[in-house]
Amino acid sequence: MTDPIADLGEDFVEAWPRIVRALAAFTGSLDDAQEYAAEAMARAVAEVGGRADAGGRPLGSLAAWCTAVGKRAWIDDRRRAGVELRHAQREARELRGAIAAEAAGAAGGRVAASALELPVGDRLGDALDDRVALLFVACDPALTEPARLVLALRVVCGLDVPRIAAHLGIQPATAAARLTRAKHALAKARGRFHVPEAPERRVRLPVVLASVAGMFTVAHRDVLDPLSPLDDLGGQALSIADALVAEYPDDAEVRGLRAVVRLGLARRPGRLDGDGAALPLDQVDRTTWDGRLIEAGLSDAAAAADRGDGRFVLEAAIAGLHSSARSFATTDWNQVVAFYRALERVWGSPSVTAGRLSAELHRSLLAPESGERTAALRRIAAELQDLADGSAPYAALDASLALADLAWRTGRREQAAAEYARLATLVPTEPVRRFCLARAGTDAG
Repeated sequence: MTDPIADLGEDFVEAWPRIVRALAAFTGSLDDAQEYAAEAMARAVAEVGGRADAGGRPLGSLAAWCTAVGKRAWIDDRRRAGVELRHAQREARELRGAIAAEAAGAAGGRVAASALELPVGDRLGDALDDRVALLFVACDPALTEPARLVLALRVVCGLDVPRIAAHLGIQPATAAARLTRAKHALAKARGRFHVPEAPERRVRLPVVLASVAGMFTVAHRDVLDPLSPLDDLGGQALSIADALVAEYPDDAEVRGLRAVVRLGLARRPGRLDGDGAALPLDQVDRTTWDGRLIEAGLSDAAAAADRGDGRFVLEAAIAGLHSSARSFATTDWNQVVAFYRALERVWGSPSVTAGRLSAELHRSLLAPESGERTAALRRIAAELQDLADGSAPYAALDASLALADLAWRTGRREQAAAEYARLATLVPTEPVRRFCLARAGTDAG
């Protein structure tokens, strides 16, 4: 027998952006839309639970039900606020005299009218996918990149603040502050909720792609084995990438982004051992990878490469090399390094540099013993240490993990164990923590 509450949770992923978009268009406020969508969802849980207990039928369309409930709640609150305001204004008129009463009465009429007025809805229609529409709203160039990502995770994926903070490796207070600043900045810059028209969407597209990539990066790093659709940010990122390809089928960067997501998800099986610890790349069972998804991702990567050479085209090429190699040792590490160097020129970032250095490290460790190999490892270690000492948190962590791996693979096991024990206190996800503790020789329990 199925659990109606659990079924509602599965429907949440699909319904949330549709509800938020409809309520934002209705209320004119993205902030109000999220508040009333959350309230409607809470009422839906209670309603479904009550109907199940009474042996009644479940709700029909979750999105339609919650949208209607959210609209009614918003109208009720506006009416209540309007009544309270009119009472306060009437008392003020009585106290302040005839002249003040006339001025306040005019203001009161305007407020009451606006409080009860039903706003004009989103005129764009339903042609644009709801999640993509919300992304184009959230990814306003007026916002900073961290603000856009937090807003996208909240309004598109429906994650609450604690989960956003956990996914991004920041404190809940920091995530809440970013979200508040993003909403205020968006309201100040744009006013009433509005999905941008096609020309403006084209301008914002690179920002949207970067935000979807950020969502997938969070998923790829932190959600190695999602327990439910609500936890599967990677699956949500792929669904959004599909919708973007439907809108922009000939755009190289759009196809490149979907290739990256497809190939990353294809390699997700086999990332954990039987104890739930993350596996290093050379120990992953590649026979567990999703062959059909790899084929689809490689097709996207090839189409992207035919049309451009931007960030996501190059990232797709790197992912394609990893996905098509039969083993860790037979990966074309020279080509991987070359693509990383090209990516550094197009989109330089500490995380890209960390990726390039890790690829160089793998290439050098696979090479025969020689003076050239020793010199290369020393250079790579020095560059990784620079990143570990003074880079962005994720890049610094990646560099530290690579340095620990270098010590492990070159026989300095005591040094490696000590470093893995330290890293186990820093990594944000349990599977990677278990991997670090295993190499540190410590029980992961």
